Order: sequence, then structure tokens, then C-alpha cells
Amino acid sequence: MTFLTLLLQAAAGGGIMQLVFPVAIGLVLYFFMIRPQQRKTADAKTFRESLVKGTRVVTIGGMHGTLVEVGPETVLLEVERGQRLRFDRSAVARVAGATTTADSPAIANS
Repeated sequence: MTFLTLLLQAAAGGGIMQLVFPVAIGLVLYFFMIRPQQRKTADAKTFRESLVKGTRVVTIGGMHGTLVEVGPETVLLEVERGQRLRFDRSAVARVAGATTTADSPAIANS
């Protein structure tokens, strides 16, 4: 069936109320599920772009360390007394010691 056929059947059969319900469900899905997820993704991207050398961070795997080098795709994390590990930027979850998600978004909980 085409959309026009559905519209004509709805108008003839029971009125516009049959179309209002699916539209309302779509709006609820958008405002309660899709839009918050888009905002969370944008916040995470902004956080990853703002990473600077010397920041103490936690990765999504729970590794704590200090950023020694920040590249376009990867970061170099000093874990303990000279031990350095390279991670993708997307692996950095939050700033170490941040108490609220407003200070640094928790990407791992997405």
C-alpha cells in the first residue's frame, strides 16, 4: 500500500486520530531516545578533542594515567614510573577524579 492509500483509508474510516498516534510515538522516541543519544555523542566528541598533554585520565578499560602525547588519532598514556601505553583517543573515558558527568562525559557508560 502506498502512503496516499493509507491516508485516504484513515480519512474515510475513522478520522485523523489514527494518524496522530503513530506520529506521537515517533515524537516521543525522538525526544526521549534519539536526541539525548546525539547530544551524548557530541559531548564525547568535544571531550576527546579537548584532551591536552598533562591531563590525568581514565580509559574505558579502567587504566589510570597521565597524557604524555596527544595525536590526531592516538594518545600516549604514562601509567606508572615511565611505563607508557598508546591508546586510541576514543578509549579515553573521562578525566581522573571528576565527580560529575558534567565535568567529563563518561563515554564508557554510553
